[in-house]
Amino acid sequence: MRPLQIGVVGITIFSMENVIILGSGCAGYTAAVYTARADLKPLVVTGDLPGGLLATTSIVENYPGFPEGVDGFELMSRMQKQSEKFGARIKFGNVESIDTSKNPFWVTVDGELHVTKSIIIATGASHRKLGLESEAKLEKKGVTYCATCDGALPIFRNQPLVVVGGGDTACEEALYLTKFASEVFLIHRRDQLRASKIMADKALSNSKITPVWNSVVTEIHDVQADKVTGVRLRNTKTGAEEELECAGVFIAIGHIPNTKNLEGQVQLDANGYILTNNGTATSVPGVFAAGDCVDHVYRQAVTAAGSGCAAAIDTERYLSSLGK
Repeated sequence: MRPLQIGVVGITIFSMENVIILGSGCAGYTAAVYTARADLKPLVVTGDLPGGLLATTSIVENYPGFPEGVDGFELMSRMQKQSEKFGARIKFGNVESIDTSKNPFWVTVDGELHVTKSIIIATGASHRKLGLESEAKLEKKGVTYCATCDGALPIFRNQPLVVVGGGDTACEEALYLTKFASEVFLIHRRDQLRASKIMADKALSNSKITPVWNSVVTEIHDVQADKVTGVRLRNTKTGAEEELECAGVFIAIGHIPNTKNLEGQVQLDANGYILTNNGTATSVPGVFAAGDCVDHVYRQAVTAAGSGCAAAIDTERYLSSLGK
């Protein structure tokens, strides 16, 4: 779009929008479909992971309408194409800042200022990390947060691998890695998985998966070798430590909401999730939120899509109330 000079000396505004959608996961693209069909011509800012975390998932078996399952990247690509079919515009980039202190709101994307009458925040969540120094130094050198992204790499094939976590994601990661690993150790701090029964049963019945109960990773080896060679474990009940050899560590211990640059712009809870009321409304009139940046309970693709739909409807009604 051709840059516009609008009323502010020295500031170039690249677009004036009805609605800007921040995020391109299930919530963001569903909101884009609905707002586009309402002729609001939404601008979707993808963030640094177009398609969200679901785009990194090899197979999605619980999204309605796909009895044989669907590749996560394919599902998100379809959602993008569907939103574009109705007039949504996709901007590949990152939001540097937003200003909700006045309406219209300001959204800065990769140095470009966009002004909008409403915002739908669907920024999702990111992988939670262990917080170890060795983890950071060995990231992408054997430490990873996505089995479907990295599990087939040559360094992991026919090698013992570690998965850290006890939820559905950890089980899914472990099961996927059995295609390539010689053995998968599933490290969990408790004595039973917190995953859904179907996922827990699948993982524990797989002969290639060995659960290691009541244990946490305290160190990842070997920083000096610049690759993963093993982990140090501490038993949460006895305090005893042991070493476990492995060629890779796949961390699946949950997520944190992508809301860091929203502090002071909308109300957040103590964990950084956006607080909503009366549907998807945030603490700022005209700003709505949906998906995993709001939901810390369900965290499912279908619930994210549903909340994206709700946010779009709430946004349309808000703009209609303003006569815009």
